[in-house]
Amino acid sequence: MNFDFSEEQQMLKDSVARFVQDEYDFEARNKVVANEAGFSAANWQKFAELGWLSIPFAEELGGFGGGATDTMAVMEEMGKGLVAEPFAASVLMFGGLLQASAQSEERDALIAAVIDGSVQGAVAYAEPQSRYELHDVKCSAKPEGDAYRLSGEKSLVLNAMSANKIIISARVSGDQNDEQGTALFLIDADAQGLSKTALRTMDAQVVANLKLENVSAQAICGANEGLAMLQQMRQQLIVALAAEALGIMEKLNATTLEYCKTRKQFGVAIGSFQALQHRMVDTFMAAEQFKSILYRAVCSIEQNESADSIEINIAALKAMLGKAAKHIGGEAVQLHGGMGMTDELDVGHYVRRLLSINAAFGDGDYHQQRFAGLSLAS
Repeated sequence: MNFDFSEEQQMLKDSVARFVQDEYDFEARNKVVANEAGFSAANWQKFAELGWLSIPFAEELGGFGGGATDTMAVMEEMGKGLVAEPFAASVLMFGGLLQASAQSEERDALIAAVIDGSVQGAVAYAEPQSRYELHDVKCSAKPEGDAYRLSGEKSLVLNAMSANKIIISARVSGDQNDEQGTALFLIDADAQGLSKTALRTMDAQVVANLKLENVSAQAICGANEGLAMLQQMRQQLIVALAAEALGIMEKLNATTLEYCKTRKQFGVAIGSFQALQHRMVDTFMAAEQFKSILYRAVCSIEQNESADSIEINIAALKAMLGKAAKHIGGEAVQLHGGMGMTDELDVGHYVRRLLSINAAFGDGDYHQQRFAGLSLAS
């Protein structure tokens, strides 16, 4: 089977790689994440001009019409540069849910604004008690004429402090853990009754906890469609974040190999020690194994396999991500010695981002259990 990128996909991948190489070195990236927003508005507009923000959207909506492979190509290169701009949060999560919602003039106009960079979005799905379960929803939605009023709390919402619009999951019927009765709602980020508390994650992302008190909202799906839309979003995001993680793993392996070639001990490069050579081979193989299962997951989505098959591949991918991230990240820190623990070296920053990706939408242990359960049921 041919796993080469198409000419267009390779050009897209190369354009991101050139941006990272020419304009987004480690020093520039540190300046970007140090500001209040945690990213550069100028870079975001450049992404729009380069067409990156249009990638996952259908051509009839003004998008590139890309699929999981196109997203993978972009996210892998963004991972190599530790790109902090909210591509996943605003384009893939928010934009993906918008595209999956019912067609309307308002929806199409909002997607166009996401593509041209004038509007950013966020998705609030997690709650203080929900951990990794998308169906665990206490936030309530009460009808009021043609609109709804939302009340409740949402936790660790990516890009909420910079977003213009936020999609909220809320319960219109049933109990807290019912799989039916959850819908998705669109609110203004400055809506009356909405309060936000900003937080910084260990990988320098700006997130927010939200409190909603009778916030006016518009439904973007039916009362029983919200969970299915979130589950589909989770599939797409896990693949995208796994591609970012692959880029990070490849960068860590390359950086560590180069260090081992130049760092001397007892008058010779430490890379000449056979024990360290074996450890580097192990990390290279871990990245290659992870790449293989990433490609398998992408193929299952692109070939429109059954829902069960896709979920099994996604669970396996996330379980493998947890193992590979721990192995490659740990070896990179150890082989760099004391320098690997400092903020001045980029290694620790890459490792922290890997740990954050592992925790997103369920860590490796959680998905290993899901994989076992799904495999037995299939």
